[in-house]
Amino acid sequence: MMESVKVAPAQQPEPWLRGTLTDVLPVARAVLHALELAKEDVQRWCGPLADEEMDMRPLELPSIAFHLKHIVRSCDRLLTYAEGEQLSSDQIAALKTEMDVGTSREALFAEFDRGLENAARRVRVLGAGDLGQPRFVGKKQLPTTVGGLLVHVADHTQRHVGQVVTTAKVLLAQRAEV
Repeated sequence: MMESVKVAPAQQPEPWLRGTLTDVLPVARAVLHALELAKEDVQRWCGPLADEEMDMRPLELPSIAFHLKHIVRSCDRLLTYAEGEQLSSDQIAALKTEMDVGTSREALFAEFDRGLENAARRVRVLGAGDLGQPRFVGKKQLPTTVGGLLVHVADHTQRHVGQVVTTAKVLLAQRAEV
């Protein structure tokens, strides 16, 4: 019988159930809790993975490296729009490298952690303002609001973290089969 790889169980309730960040308005608090949960889930499920597993694409799923880069870089882009700005050439260049392979595990986690910290700082500022302020996204200037962008930061982050967890589970299961 094959031995399965064990991942530590969650040690406490999800961030939104901890009664934290009560000094932050509700919409921003929910976004901040989603970012906290993203960090915890990535640490929990990707912690056991090796460098080479970060770029693997089991069952043709996108790699964990892609998702980690995409999560923080898309948060940066969405928050730029929420701040009423358009994307810089550096942000557009970074977008084009999200699928690149070969970034070390350490560098991926460092970018992920820094990106989430930066996003949380920006969410706190934006969440204290008028969430109904109109904003425009992309070259087509699609209409939304500050609040809509903040909610999408949380939604988009959690969607990709779910894919990270799924991919990590597949990789861990494949490792256990060997």
